[in-house]
Amino acid sequence: MLLAVVAGTAIANNYAIQPALTDIAAQLHVPLSVIGLVPTAALLGCMTGFVLLLPLADRVAPNRLLAAQLTALAAALTLAAAAPGAGVLLAAYLLVGATAGVAAQAGTIAGRLAPHGRRARAVAGVAAGMSAGILLSRLVGGALADALGWRAMLLVFATAVLLCATAAVRLLPAERPPARGTYPAALRALPRLLRQLPGLRRAVAAGGLWYLAFNLIWVALALALGRPPYSLDPTAIGLYSLAGLLGFVSLPVTGRLADRHSPRTVITASLATAATGTALLATGLGNPLVTALGLALFDAGAFAAQAANQSRIMALDPARSGSLSSVYLVLYFTVGAVGTTIAAPLLEAVGWTGTALTALAALPAAAGVVLTGDKRSAA
Repeated sequence: MLLAVVAGTAIANNYAIQPALTDIAAQLHVPLSVIGLVPTAALLGCMTGFVLLLPLADRVAPNRLLAAQLTALAAALTLAAAAPGAGVLLAAYLLVGATAGVAAQAGTIAGRLAPHGRRARAVAGVAAGMSAGILLSRLVGGALADALGWRAMLLVFATAVLLCATAAVRLLPAERPPARGTYPAALRALPRLLRQLPGLRRAVAAGGLWYLAFNLIWVALALALGRPPYSLDPTAIGLYSLAGLLGFVSLPVTGRLADRHSPRTVITASLATAATGTALLATGLGNPLVTALGLALFDAGAFAAQAANQSRIMALDPARSGSLSSVYLVLYFTVGAVGTTIAAPLLEAVGWTGTALTALAALPAAAGVVLTGDKRSAA
């Protein structure tokens, strides 16, 4: 439970600022296209953290590791809150992203410590915390930005992160995992893991495609709803994140199914659900009920696929789950960063419907990677 709370609180900081992006651009007197790079900076920071910090989960005591990174995350949020301009804000969000990657470490630790036959359930539990953090971050971030201003909103999130750091250092295990080799050797071995493990390569390709779709939808949604003809305020935009509650509710069930059945079955069914939701979103944003239903199905499918995919990766070599997750998440977020980067220009070029259809195309492609890869393995 604590690992789920830590994961949700940490990862929320990559998304809480999104409903206020239009207001921030106006206050800092910069184009929306520049402020639209803040989510990209967070993702680039995440990738750096996954390379340098996630392998530490295989060799540093959980209480020390998570407490240190959460404290650094709080410091990065404080820097962002004090940013005088877009440059400092973007630099701060590189640090926010790097340290918010502690959420992935929480999932790795949960999977390693889980009893035999319950790994997927443990990973899904932490993933549920992460999904709750992502969903509530936009709602809470938007409401706090409206009530207190975006700078004070960031300080509130920094305080919550420090509370998690205190709980982590007191309650998480203090025993170091039995790591193999040195930390520099573990970093050098990361590229070899991708070459040696075909299952890891397939997981990267499939996961990257659905995360590209996820970022395209959510970044473009915030930008589209914040301008005419909708012109919604940050609180109203944040309310749409509640539509993803179905994803949060579905994750415990996903974990049990992945422990009992083939992850391939869970992933392909999840992607079919996400594609159905995306098709609804492509019809337009004029009907809030249709938009909410589309987001609910889209988020449920994306979150469930991710939980099943990560449990399958950890099963490749549980002793090196941190390093395996590092390789996976670096490339996963690399493709996701493409989605956040192209969301604004794609929205300008082809509108909301064209953007949603682009995201839709990525989902059957991801399912094809999963199905084709498993057939080759069987052969």
